[in-house]
Amino acid sequence: MDTQIKILSDSITQNGHRLTTSRQAIIEALVESHGHITADELAERVRQIAPQVGRMTVYRTLELLCENGVVRPIYQGTGAAHYILMTDGSHHHLMCNRCHTVIEFDNCFADELEKTLSKQFEFKVTSHLLELHGLCSDCAE
Repeated sequence: MDTQIKILSDSITQNGHRLTTSRQAIIEALVESHGHITADELAERVRQIAPQVGRMTVYRTLELLCENGVVRPIYQGTGAAHYILMTDGSHHHLMCNRCHTVIEFDNCFADELEKTLSKQFEFKVTSHLLELHGLCSDCAE
């Protein structure tokens, strides 16, 4: 968890922004949530630990972290974006189109595809988000 906090914090300072106490509280709450949290849910968590931090500060900090590539929004069909941590450089989901269940998995089969595409298009891949959509076992029956 400390490593993720450091990566997110460094992404702010390395891009010329100040790491304020408000931003630090937002980062800590985001990491403690393990990602997969909406901006409103994050604002509520932050408000509980740092009441002085406003909702717009949470939104602006999430936007900054997204610009830096360490957080990404995903849309699970529930309306609001959920924010996920990209501190490991990749993130993988199976997403049920019917009940909106999200199953995370670690073993990535995209490594070979990443290498092929990098070579073919002379493009350096720095991270990836893999989402596969379909029906979970409960909904497929």
